[in-house]
Amino acid sequence: MFTFNHFNFNVKNLDTSLKFYKEALGLEPLTVNDQPEFTIVFLGDGKTGFRLELTYMKNRTEPYDLGEQEYHLAMTASDYEAAHALHQKMGCICFENPTMGIYFIEDPDGYWIEIVHNGSYMEEHTR
Repeated sequence: MFTFNHFNFNVKNLDTSLKFYKEALGLEPLTVNDQPEFTIVFLGDGKTGFRLELTYMKNRTEPYDLGEQEYHLAMTASDYEAAHALHQKMGCICFENPTMGIYFIEDPDGYWIEIVHNGSYMEEHTR
């Protein structure tokens, strides 16, 4: 009856976020809805139908309250070592668990994105 469609992050600076998601994860804009008070950009990976929605409220000046960050977006890396090297160079790795084959990066607004190694403990034990 239901299928996944998209996940949303509200961002404080759209240009900074678009640059980050392109550089860190290779996500490209699919659609842009630019309105007087907000802009919504849907990003895609070019392989799946899943989309990440970035919502930019044009008059917002304060950072978003992310609570205790007990949620996150997860992505699988086909070349985990290259992904880790890129993210290490970018300085955006905020947590690692090599035993489980995962690490997390933090975007410019403080959202965490989990990077999962193909065939990792997490993939094998969450099916």
